[in-house]
Amino acid sequence: MEFTAIDYSIFALLLVLSSAIGLFYALSGDRQRTVQEFLLANRNMGFLPVALSLLATFQSAVAILGVPSEIYRFGTEYWFLGCSYFLGLLIPAHVFIPVFYRLRITSTYEYLELRFNKTVRVFGTITFIFQMVIYMGVVLYAPSLALNAVTGFDLWSAVLTMGLVCTLYTTLGGLKAVIWTDVFQTLVMFAGQLAVIVVGAQRVGGMARVWRLAKQEGKISGIDLDPDPFERHTFWTLAVGGVFMMLSLYGVNQAQVQRYLSARSEREAKLSCYAVFPCQQIVLCLSCLTGLVMFVYDREHPLGQAHQPSSPDQLVLYFVMDVLRDLPGLPGLFVACLFSGSLSTISSAFNSLATVTMEDLVRPHCPGLSESQATLLSKLMAFGYGLLCLGMAYVSSMLGPVLQVAISMFGMVGGPLLGLFCLGMFFPCANPTGAVVGLLAGLAMAFWVGIGSMLSNMGGAGGPSPPNSTALLSAGNFTTVLNTTLLAPTAAPQSPTGLQKFYRLSYLWYSAHNSTTVILVGLLVSLLTGPTPAAAVDPRTIYPVLPRLLCCLPHKYRQRLCCGVGAAQDTDRTDTAEKSKGLANGLAPPGRREEEEGQGYIRSAGAPAYALQETSF
Repeated sequence: MEFTAIDYSIFALLLVLSSAIGLFYALSGDRQRTVQEFLLANRNMGFLPVALSLLATFQSAVAILGVPSEIYRFGTEYWFLGCSYFLGLLIPAHVFIPVFYRLRITSTYEYLELRFNKTVRVFGTITFIFQMVIYMGVVLYAPSLALNAVTGFDLWSAVLTMGLVCTLYTTLGGLKAVIWTDVFQTLVMFAGQLAVIVVGAQRVGGMARVWRLAKQEGKISGIDLDPDPFERHTFWTLAVGGVFMMLSLYGVNQAQVQRYLSARSEREAKLSCYAVFPCQQIVLCLSCLTGLVMFVYDREHPLGQAHQPSSPDQLVLYFVMDVLRDLPGLPGLFVACLFSGSLSTISSAFNSLATVTMEDLVRPHCPGLSESQATLLSKLMAFGYGLLCLGMAYVSSMLGPVLQVAISMFGMVGGPLLGLFCLGMFFPCANPTGAVVGLLAGLAMAFWVGIGSMLSNMGGAGGPSPPNSTALLSAGNFTTVLNTTLLAPTAAPQSPTGLQKFYRLSYLWYSAHNSTTVILVGLLVSLLTGPTPAAAVDPRTIYPVLPRLLCCLPHKYRQRLCCGVGAAQDTDRTDTAEKSKGLANGLAPPGRREEEEGQGYIRSAGAPAYALQETSF
């Protein structure tokens, strides 16, 4: 099971083309001379490349390895995760995107300062940086390790090559290069997975036979409607718990929001969210079909004892190298597919980290930076995070079993950050103290349950984890997959009680659990310390969810439910537009009038500069 010259050539071509895209955008357009060009692609992207970039950002190499292994071992129950994609993408399109886009922000955490204060913004930024720095090292090292174990591909050559290529095109080409390389790498991922499915299915008699044999072996799962949240995978766990996981990724994560903000209009940003839905379904379908083909192929062409995988995440690579061994170039295509997942994920991390560091930590303290200085500093930060990623990969290699803890930390942070944004967006009474205490409470809860789960599993007489193990928490495709493959059980589950039972909460409920903790604690602290007055809240930062849900009530009651903030006016669009123009002519400062008219806001006489009332949404 070794690479041929053709395989190496295809892999090298992926790296060369990715670098070439970065060089092209470094030497064209505005040549990355402004912060807007470098960090937001000049806000001029169409919906399709943005959608494919959204898809690629969290479709990591570990997902390509892990989902088929999950299907191979436990059947198609995981496939029901696709049911969560509908609400998980519809809610961001109609709730989060309009609020973020109309504020014309660059960093998601600018929203937190507009809604609360600078302290909350800094807390959110530091939490995100902590999350992504750990994530980068693991997502770079883990697939390289699996590839090295199966094919003999040099481990540190793979790590250094990926890290340096990502750093190169992200630093030179900015977000525009990242998005277009994501598009190219997504197509490579599709091609690699499709090649494996077609060749594998052909060698075992076709897809119809694959499905029939898998059904006979009990690998085609029915709908499990058990509402028990401690069951690892049920329909409700996947379809409902998965919604919160999707919201933490596609609703408030900087790497994704930055892509929405790069779209040329709010409509294009929404369309990109719609377009991700079928793409996500195709990706999930390809991964699940790969697992089924792998299962049937292994029954008819078992690997020799010398090639038995040492961990489940190597199953796919052994299968690929075996089924494609007589077709030079196709193993290289699949490895290019695998590394495309890592390249797209890591480059997105570099760019988003450079953005939040510049906008949230540097610019507020260095207001005198010129545009050229800020752009150069952003590029240097992207380069610095690239080098840090290589360092984190090395640290990951030294951690051994503790690597599981590092992977889990990504998921422990996603839920609390979602809760923080929901607290600010849906509850006008929440104050800055409540936001900070709520975030800290959510993080404490996440780490308590997550680490408690790991220690509980490790203390169980060295036995395997129970079926609903949450030793790895939800972090999108990345850690979800590792949880389902690396820590899945091989023995009968136990029946824990008390805290041991609590530690068995399904990992797919973690985002819901932790975000709810943030909201409840934040609201309680806000009420105890004095809720935020309606007049002090910028209505552009509020999504009045209760008035919209209770739209049949009279306007005055809806306004009270919203604490007087952002209540929708009961006027027709024509009258509203005329009124907006008339008020804006007298009160809006130059350069802001058109923007506010386009966003549907009007100023109230004598109100502060930010006190706008929403006239349409």
